[in-house]
Amino acid sequence: MLAQASLTPGADTADATMARVDHRDARRTESPPGGHATRTGILAGLACYGLWGLFPFYFHALLPTGAVELLAWRVVWSLVLSVLVVTATRRWARVLTVLRSPAQRGLLALAAVAIAVNWGVYGLAVVTGHVLEASLGYFVNPLLTVLLGVVVLRERLRPTQWVAVAIGLGAVVVITADLGRLPWMALTLAASFGSYGLLKNRLARRGAGVDPLTGLTVETGFLLLPAVAALAVLGDRLTFTGYGGGHTALLVLAGPTTLLPLLLFAVAAGRVPLSVIGMLQYLTPVLQFGAALVLGETMPASRWIGFGLVWVALAVLTADALRHQRRRVLPAPAGG
Repeated sequence: MLAQASLTPGADTADATMARVDHRDARRTESPPGGHATRTGILAGLACYGLWGLFPFYFHALLPTGAVELLAWRVVWSLVLSVLVVTATRRWARVLTVLRSPAQRGLLALAAVAIAVNWGVYGLAVVTGHVLEASLGYFVNPLLTVLLGVVVLRERLRPTQWVAVAIGLGAVVVITADLGRLPWMALTLAASFGSYGLLKNRLARRGAGVDPLTGLTVETGFLLLPAVAALAVLGDRLTFTGYGGGHTALLVLAGPTTLLPLLLFAVAAGRVPLSVIGMLQYLTPVLQFGAALVLGETMPASRWIGFGLVWVALAVLTADALRHQRRRVLPAPAGG
């Protein structure tokens, strides 16, 4: 079954998707070895989703860097740091194993395209003052992931899940009317991250789950040439120099800010039940929503209604997941 996704801004990479709550497969709702969430795991999860939620402030601080340049530097510095970490931890064997497999290469190449679209649109949303729309994308993401499960994996939804999806679609209609246009950034973020999760799910189904560090290394490797080409085309319009050492340092930090949340997620996923991960994931769009208000974006009454409908849909979806998990995991009562 397709695991529920959320996250990851600019998403961030969302190898996290593979470990989200699966509302239709009890095996994915069981706790990892140890049975209980540990304090370390919960703190790592909070730090991971908290960092992703605070990305709007980081990207806003990079102005006047545009979305294309930001995406290119993010690819370059993420790859540089990933290569250093892979070398330091002696993981090249894992990377080479993936690269030798045509099936894994193909799926990760498609995943690279999906995450590039996600990162690019997220950066565009921030630099153009549409952080609220970006947060909407990550709120909507679990609902769209459910639909992907139906369309791509031919999964069957429970009635309550259909209710949640219907409410979510109603929210999109309300927000479209408010904006005077389709919230394409939000929908693209949700679709790209959902597709990324689907591709990682396909890898796992083939018995070839790829850890976050290896995945990020291979994916950014595929994106390196387009990123370098974009930087070359921008030429003297680049902002890497000319805006002070602080600005340059912030652009270089695009690598650590991408990799660190992933490593924190890996710590959390190994110590925290997936049901807890599923709850923690909503911290990211909540913080993004707050960041948008802090950055001065406005919320007319009609938009509050639209977001409110999304939150109701998520509450219905989450309640259904928890109820289904409880029924599948708890032992059946003994007969009389």
